[in-house]
Amino acid sequence: MTSLLERFDLDRRKLLMDRSRPGRLGTTLPPLDVPVSDLPDQSMLRNSLEMPEVSEGEIVRYFSQISQFNFSIDHNFYPLGSCTMKYNPKLNDEIASLPGFAQIHPMQTAETSQGAIRLLWELQEWLNEITGMSGTSLAPMAGADGELAGMLMARAYLLDRGETQRKNVLIPDSAHGTNPASAAMAGFDVVTLPSDANGNTDLDALRSSVNEELAGLMITLPSTLGLFDTNILDVTKIVRDAGGVVYGDGANLNAIVGRVKFGDLGFDVMHSNLHKTFTQPHGGGGPGAGPVIAGPRLVDYLPTPIAARNGDAEDETFSLVEPSNSIGRMGAFHGNFGALVRAWSYISTLGKEGIPQISEDAVINANYVLSQLRGVYDLPYDRTCMHEVVFSATNLKRQNGVRALDVAKRLIDYGIHPPTMYFPLIVDEALMVEPTETESKETLDYFIEVMKAIAQEAADDPDLLHDAPHNTPNTRLDEARAARRPVLRWTPE
Repeated sequence: MTSLLERFDLDRRKLLMDRSRPGRLGTTLPPLDVPVSDLPDQSMLRNSLEMPEVSEGEIVRYFSQISQFNFSIDHNFYPLGSCTMKYNPKLNDEIASLPGFAQIHPMQTAETSQGAIRLLWELQEWLNEITGMSGTSLAPMAGADGELAGMLMARAYLLDRGETQRKNVLIPDSAHGTNPASAAMAGFDVVTLPSDANGNTDLDALRSSVNEELAGLMITLPSTLGLFDTNILDVTKIVRDAGGVVYGDGANLNAIVGRVKFGDLGFDVMHSNLHKTFTQPHGGGGPGAGPVIAGPRLVDYLPTPIAARNGDAEDETFSLVEPSNSIGRMGAFHGNFGALVRAWSYISTLGKEGIPQISEDAVINANYVLSQLRGVYDLPYDRTCMHEVVFSATNLKRQNGVRALDVAKRLIDYGIHPPTMYFPLIVDEALMVEPTETESKETLDYFIEVMKAIAQEAADDPDLLHDAPHNTPNTRLDEARAARRPVLRWTPE
């Protein structure tokens, strides 16, 4: 017989359609305030669509309950690398929600949007200063969009020079997975470079790949291994001396911001994920912002529009302009304006003194985790890391048949979101842990304690991990079946 507690749990998990009862109503429509329009052609309509009939109270409870099933940075530690699910100050959300920002329309004239354009111009100037580059376009709407913009700029630059034979873009195997896709979409051929034993770019492999067909190099700095490439000055010099363009994936800028400038390292163009380094809630796939930032050789190729200041400080105005050799637009308007406002607010709040604290805290946190879990999990590259540390569960797999997936699933039972798994691809059973700069030592100590406990559980009771998680609404899923036979529509019990 089902107990009352079991019945409560089952009721809590019911889908909205399962809660439906004929005749119940949870909404009242307001009076029609637009002209009545004819319905589309009958062939486009259907009468068989079932809609749930539930009261307003049931709707509120349903969505409130399922919201508690989700992980969020406001509830749990979220060491998910690559996307930096870090805490973002609520102040920046409040500023982006101010009526003058939230209600402005992108097709307003420059005369009626001077404050907004000034904000864009100031953000451009700050990003130029932070990165040591010459110019910024805020138009790209995500990191991958910024990558594509940068590679299209490199292509236009090479074509203007008549160097049509330059087709090859070199990409280290420790780069973000979007890098090869961006290069290919821009019309280049991708050549993969191996990493050396220390996780740096293999200089011998680089030199052997340099020829008259070299278009450039895309490199993630720090890499997805969480390492700063100590060969970077040699890498950029070799590529530039050979006539190639050097692209920097700045998605991991929060590891070096305020400490190192891409421009000083020999980069021609880069992007920055503002949603990662400069505060923007980034769950559920967006929204993001990926400004592309150029050095002297490519600054005239930036996508339009660019915010410009006219006149002097006493009589200044702001306008949107198009660079002389612009590759054109990356989207309909000026980028994700709300994300740009948040970044402006974040940088304004921290200032010149606070910006370096981002990278300092991120690097200290990651190295603290590294030092405490060394010997518990394998370290493929046992050296000082940057903002993230890549462990491997190969020792658990070898000894007890426990894989990185099992560790990640078990973390959920302890209230911790799993880290990135099986990436970067060059690390077997990879667990990429990115603690971010916003977590306290107490949170990190709890995570370390849990990771040690899971390693002990793997030795004492491997099946405990194989079957994890145990206390979630859905336990271990058949992931192969979920991918091949997904259930995409509700069917009644």
